[in-house]
Amino acid sequence: MIETVAFGGGCFWCTEAVFLSIKGVSKVTSGYAGDTTQNPTYDSVSGGKTGHAEVIEIEYDSSIVPFSKLLEVFFDAHDPTTLNRQGNDYGTQYRSIILYTNENQKNESEAMIQKLDADKKYTSAIVTEVIPLDTFYKAEGYHQDYYAGHEEDMYSQLVIKPKLDKVKKIHSDLLK
Repeated sequence: MIETVAFGGGCFWCTEAVFLSIKGVSKVTSGYAGDTTQNPTYDSVSGGKTGHAEVIEIEYDSSIVPFSKLLEVFFDAHDPTTLNRQGNDYGTQYRSIILYTNENQKNESEAMIQKLDADKKYTSAIVTEVIPLDTFYKAEGYHQDYYAGHEEDMYSQLVIKPKLDKVKKIHSDLLK
């Protein structure tokens, strides 16, 4: 069954590269969501002027990769305990956020956060926001499949590749 969810865990270039490597994920689109500002642009979102987060919208086949596995990848790919920040990227546009499209995703997200906090997986409490996906705005074309076309760039080497390598090591059983 094909389902959709959106995740934000810092710069969307990083999360896009991670989820494109997961089997059962058929499409990953970088964009903006999480606020009511209509027709946001990269300049307005990255400047912190909209309230939207940089997110990726994922289409996946839940019979191949269950939502719980996507959540595991999501939490392992970024630091869900830093409020409005991932590495050098800071502001509400880089917040940790899950934008669900059905009640099952909402319930599983909230349950996983409670479990990770109870198990003390992180030294601080998880600050990931869990809200419904109302409207997703696709980012400009040059943001799509960014890592694939820019693997040698400094940002790709210093930020994206380490996250991708970490996920590949931890979740090798989920790779395409």
